[in-house]
Amino acid sequence: MRLIVGLGNPGIRYAGTRHNIGFEVVDRFARRHGARLRRRWCRSLVADLRIRGEEFLLAKPQTFMNLSGEAVRELLLRTKAAAADMLVVCDDINLPLGRIRLRPSGSAGGHHGLESIIACIRSQDFPRLRVGVGEGNNRQDVRDHVLGRFHRSERRLVEDVIETAADCLDCAVQEGLHIAMNRFNGLILE
Repeated sequence: MRLIVGLGNPGIRYAGTRHNIGFEVVDRFARRHGARLRRRWCRSLVADLRIRGEEFLLAKPQTFMNLSGEAVRELLLRTKAAAADMLVVCDDINLPLGRIRLRPSGSAGGHHGLESIIACIRSQDFPRLRVGVGEGNNRQDVRDHVLGRFHRSERRLVEDVIETAADCLDCAVQEGLHIAMNRFNGLILE
């Protein structure tokens, strides 16, 4: 992996929303390694990172979620990285809050940011870390749910999930994707 991309929506209006948990995980991972995503490049906020002698580019596309693929395509072209060298971190309404799931490839699963990436790079063969944000209640529109903020009662669990997802990224980078999958996919945080 040479590229780690967190998905979300740009701007203060969307900070702290369920849809932006990918941004929060990548920010936490960056801080652990003494980096901050501040530089603008390829319609993204980026930071360079070196872990165990390997170079990584961390990115948060500044397009809106549904256009993430445009920025990701630019990043892959400019870094000359293959899709398989990229790991994408995103929210997942099909996972309850407290669960994360790392996969080596797969479909978009209804996630519009992943759909955009798959359409723009013409491949679904890239690892992705899905962070559960819950599905909301039956009366709540999916869009309202993902663009909503976490409840105060969920905030401690959200912090634990962000920390655990950053642990998962560290494990994937340093020990390999399959070890990280075995270690983190079965965890249930409460």
